[in-house]
Amino acid sequence: MNPPARSLPDGLRSVRRSGDFTEESVPTALLADHATKDGSWGLVHVESGRLAYRVTDPRRAAFETVLTPESGPGIIEPTIRHHVEPLGPVRFHVEFFRTTD
Repeated sequence: MNPPARSLPDGLRSVRRSGDFTEESVPTALLADHATKDGSWGLVHVESGRLAYRVTDPRRAAFETVLTPESGPGIIEPTIRHHVEPLGPVRFHVEFFRTTD
């Protein structure tokens, strides 16, 4: 098993940003295991509060962290299963990236 990525690879460009989500508006799909498409990376940015981010894909070592505004974003790798869980009041969004070619 490989450890989760610690940074985005070089050569990516931002292509889309989700709206803001709260503990009340987070889509159910984000609370369950899901994955991005091949070639699509993401950053989970917590604007306020705390958000558990878990990588659950069998191709990676089990990984869990608590994201806060101070912690920096969570990194979403292409095709790697993951989910989030609000830990009380939270506001966050997801920024998506793809290769520039």
